[in-house]
Amino acid sequence: MDSHPMLLGTRWRKSSYSQHSDSYCVEARVAGPGEVAVRDSKDPDGPHLAFSVSEWTAFITHIASDHS
Repeated sequence: MDSHPMLLGTRWRKSSYSQHSDSYCVEARVAGPGEVAVRDSKDPDGPHLAFSVSEWTAFITHIASDHS
């Protein structure tokens, strides 16, 4: 269960690249104003990482540029 109050009531979204695989899945959701939370979908009750929107955007942009 998420203990961070800003995570309550928001929906986790799984990476579209994880649809056909049970391994290496990542889920993310808006965790509050300007914050994105990320977790391992295989451990939904486990810990999560929190990033600012700018940090998360930079990460996604970098990953996308490596795979295009």
